[in-house]
Amino acid sequence: MNPPNSGIDHLVTSGTFSLDGGTWDVDNNVWIVGDEREAIVIDAAHDAPAILDALDGRTLRAIVCTHAHNDHIDAAPALADATGAPILLHPDDLPLWKQTHPDRAPDGALADGQTLTAGGVTLTVLHTPGHAPGAVCLYAPELSTVFTGDTLFQGGPGATGRSFSHFPTIIDSIRDRLFTLPPQTVVRTGHGDSTVIGDEAPHLEEWIASP
Repeated sequence: MNPPNSGIDHLVTSGTFSLDGGTWDVDNNVWIVGDEREAIVIDAAHDAPAILDALDGRTLRAIVCTHAHNDHIDAAPALADATGAPILLHPDDLPLWKQTHPDRAPDGALADGQTLTAGGVTLTVLHTPGHAPGAVCLYAPELSTVFTGDTLFQGGPGATGRSFSHFPTIIDSIRDRLFTLPPQTVVRTGHGDSTVIGDEAPHLEEWIASP
C-alpha cells in the first residue's frame, strides 16, 4: 500500500551506532511531523544541518527521542541549540543518554499517555520498553501512523542482544501497545522501510518461537 504522507516529512541520515564496545555504520529515518508552520522532529540522527534544512523555516516545537541509543540522539543537542526546541526523552533511558551526552541533559521527560501537538497533529506517547528501557512509540491516529523507533520493524521486533535490552519485554510491548492499534496503522520505523500493523501482527508467535 502507499500510505498518505500528509503531515509527515521523512529524511534518511547516515552515521554510526556504538554500544558494548562495537561500532556499526547505520542509516536512520528522521521523521518530521506537523504542517507548514510548525513541526516535531522524531529522532534527531547524525546530521543536524540536514534536519534543519528539511524543517525549511518551520518552528520546531520539540525533538522527541524514541530511545537513547547514540544513533538516534547524536544530533539532538546541535538541533536544539539551533532552534531552541526542547529535547524530550523517557527518563528510563537516561543511563544510555549519558553515554553519548554526559554533559548535556534532555530538557524534558516523556511519559506514557502524554500528548504532543504540532501543526494540528497530535502524537500520543506509548512507552514500549524492550529494545531500550525508555523506548517509546508515537501514535498519530489522525494520520493512521505510529512511529516505532527501533521497537517494531518490517519483519520483526527490534534487536535485544545488547545491553539494556530484553526480548520478552519487547514482545510484551509490541503485543500490548502496538498490535492493539488498528490493523491499517502505518508503522514508520527508525531504520528501513515502513509497514502496517496488520501485516506484522500475524507473525508474533513466530517471533516468540525464534527470538
